[in-house]
Amino acid sequence: MAASPAPAGAGGAGPVYGSGPSGFALDSGLEIKTRSVEQTLLPLVSQITTLINHKDNTKKSDKTLQAIQRVGQAVNLAVGRFVKVGEAIANENWDLKEEINIACIEAKQAGETIAALTDITNLNHPESDGQITVFADKTGVIKAARLLLSSVTKVLLLADRVVIKQIITSRNKVLATMERLEKVNSFQEFVQIFSQFGNEMVEFAHLSGDRQNDLKDEKKKAKMAAARAVLEKCTMMLLTASKTCLRHPNCESAHKNKEGVFDRMKVALEKVIEIVTDCKINGETDISSISIFTGIKEFKMNIEALRESLYFQSKENLSVTLEIILERTEDFTDSAYTSHEHRERILELSTQARMELQQLTSVWIQAQSKKTKNIAEELELNILKISHSLNELKKELHSTATQLAADLLKYHADHVILKALKLTGVEGNLEAFAEYACKLSEQKEQLVETCRLLRHVSGTEPLEITCIHAEETFQVTGQQIISAAETLTLHPSSKIAKENLDVFCEAWESQISDMSTLLREINDVFEGRRGEKYGYLSLPKPMKNNANLKSLKPDKPDTEEQAKIAKLGLKLGLLTSDADCEIEKWEDQENEIVRYGRNMSSMAYSLYLFTRGEGPLKTSQDLTHQLEVFATEGLKLTSSVQALSKQLKDDDKLMLLLEINKLIPLCHQLQTITKTSLQNKVFLKVDKYITKARSIMALLVQLLSLCYKLLKKLQMENNRWVSVNKDTVNGKT
Repeated sequence: MAASPAPAGAGGAGPVYGSGPSGFALDSGLEIKTRSVEQTLLPLVSQITTLINHKDNTKKSDKTLQAIQRVGQAVNLAVGRFVKVGEAIANENWDLKEEINIACIEAKQAGETIAALTDITNLNHPESDGQITVFADKTGVIKAARLLLSSVTKVLLLADRVVIKQIITSRNKVLATMERLEKVNSFQEFVQIFSQFGNEMVEFAHLSGDRQNDLKDEKKKAKMAAARAVLEKCTMMLLTASKTCLRHPNCESAHKNKEGVFDRMKVALEKVIEIVTDCKINGETDISSISIFTGIKEFKMNIEALRESLYFQSKENLSVTLEIILERTEDFTDSAYTSHEHRERILELSTQARMELQQLTSVWIQAQSKKTKNIAEELELNILKISHSLNELKKELHSTATQLAADLLKYHADHVILKALKLTGVEGNLEAFAEYACKLSEQKEQLVETCRLLRHVSGTEPLEITCIHAEETFQVTGQQIISAAETLTLHPSSKIAKENLDVFCEAWESQISDMSTLLREINDVFEGRRGEKYGYLSLPKPMKNNANLKSLKPDKPDTEEQAKIAKLGLKLGLLTSDADCEIEKWEDQENEIVRYGRNMSSMAYSLYLFTRGEGPLKTSQDLTHQLEVFATEGLKLTSSVQALSKQLKDDDKLMLLLEINKLIPLCHQLQTITKTSLQNKVFLKVDKYITKARSIMALLVQLLSLCYKLLKKLQMENNRWVSVNKDTVNGKT
């Protein structure tokens, strides 16, 4: 499954946390394989329905029946792979073995039934006007498809329970080892336990990372990324903080520093479990209630709903909602860091919004009793006026928060205070330490408040979560830097205390850098450079002004065009299945030809999903970018095949080069048509794109098959040559 970008400051695991051997957890890998097979299987079942119901007639051509048979066979093959994975999961989890095995048996039976019912060799073929009668048992295929969907869902849900159990077990092991680390008294014992702790954290990193990639909810994905980022950074902090405590056991600031790390790691571990089990801990409230931008968005939707119905909601609810939004703007107006000009403008726009809601309410009451054209126009005018005022308020709040953040980041870019704390620490100057600790506390409060303001204007839930993560990180890390600096100041010659302070300062600098990225992302969302999603085949893109409203209507293809695109996409989907079958034959799955072929098949499958209005590709821009990458990957494949051809004899080499020479121009042609302007001819472009991609995939299937045969032949010849040489050396020839 495609992973979404982690929020700023909440990246993937680094060298300490995310490294380590792969394949440590059998069930996790199996669950991922199960989902991979399921992604192939379920669309194939859908294809059967599409083919059976094509034109909703009672007769099918030879070509259609052959296509149905191929799909049926592909389903049965995919079910076989799915069942093997399911049975392997069952063997590793005895408590769920019986349930999983029953579901696997059902899936296998359904797959065999579909294969039998779609087998054209089992049909009687009464010829009539060149047409062949469709299945006698169409309902049997539908029943089998339903049984298959049901059994696959059961296996996936059970596999999900296995993975959740694994993550919880892994978390418990980490917590148990952390308790031992907290109580350790000798350095030698600490090294042994920390080694075990490192291995357990690597396991937890892999499990939680796989789960993060599996999450569909962007909000949960961002929360998981933030929690994993905390664990990643805290692992190194825990090492140096614990070592400092062992070296200076009577130092209060060293113990305080260590306890802060342990506490934060425990909270992050619980956060991961909360996301995995979908249970809120300590009655956590939804963060969307905090954001001003979210409140404004919901309020505008409510007032715009008045165009459809005047009785949709109460006037009191609208008034209360607006007051809650304006009350939250006090975070800006009460802030010591907000300029006088920004404060005055925010207050002015807030007053204006209240007045305009009163005017809207007055017209609304009149419209309920007098349904005249003039009243309707006045209502529309008032809706537009209050919407405009709220948009102006959003702009002002965004400007206030982002300008403050930019100024703050620029001012603290050289990390003067951190450098000063390091210097006063090695000098043992307690008076200077107190001065700079106070300055760092002030900087911390500025950054925390700025993150709080940015959260209000972030524009998306994942960015809101990133702001909260940044706010918490500055709050906690600021205190930990001060305790680490105090320890060094009390023990100025301590190398481990100096190393510990360096680690915490690096974490602070890293978060400052992440905040800069976060600010850029918030600006991108506000200015519409990110997060725009348009309906399937809906062009042109909306303009900023409201001129020429007719041109803003989606250019949707008619029924005939949709049917043609769907048919092209279906053929492309079948070719990806053929390519996957060819790829599975290869023993060396890391071969470059296999790798590029697998990538191309995966991308072609995304194109097929696009023709159905599904999958990760949502816009024509997404489609164009995917095709550019697809063509590039095709050219990389040809380079790898050319390298193979150099090892072959003349006849085989010529055969392979002829196939390559067919593929190269097709890839170049695809690159060319993706660079031409779409304008309003969406259907024509999609038609060309999918047709060209289908031609490339057809050649890819042939190439993979040919390369496999020629490589096998080459290996046999090499083995024979080695065998002859051995016999010659042994004197047996």
